[in-house]
Amino acid sequence: MFGDSLSAGYNIAQDESWVALLQQTLREDHPQYNIVNTSISGETTAGGVRRIAGALQRHQPTLIIIELGANDGLRGLPLITMKKNLANIITQSHESGADVLLVGMKLPPNYGVAYTKKFRHVYAELAKRYDITLIPFLLEGLTTQDFQADDLHPTAAAQAHIMHNVLQTLTPLLKNP
Repeated sequence: MFGDSLSAGYNIAQDESWVALLQQTLREDHPQYNIVNTSISGETTAGGVRRIAGALQRHQPTLIIIELGANDGLRGLPLITMKKNLANIITQSHESGADVLLVGMKLPPNYGVAYTKKFRHVYAELAKRYDITLIPFLLEGLTTQDFQADDLHPTAAAQAHIMHNVLQTLTPLLKNP
């Protein structure tokens, strides 16, 4: 797992995060998979580029879930840079032999229609270019009650829903022993 605060379990107990819940679920049906969560709160795609080679070498994943870009968007960073950074992370992951599941995000509407639309399309364009599986929006189906007071980070109660959003797309990618 290679992401930001949404995958690092910001402001909740680590064993309540969607990534920890996913590991618990995989133990039952796919015990050969162990999730290593290298997510960091506040991470941008530029930070991801700086960290990916070391993470790939250290953990040698067969599959990597990439959930980055939200912080780039929230900071209003150039989308072309975000796209290049994500492409770099995907390329390095493929070169290491790992399959990739890309997790998309959406921005709040106050960033403007043009920027939010272009932001959302970055993920779809990369998934198509690299022929990888995409979860269009990690937080699909959450309501306003599912967020902490900052209106950005999901509550502990919302983590199971997020885990199911990921699991339904991840399961077909898992190989049986």
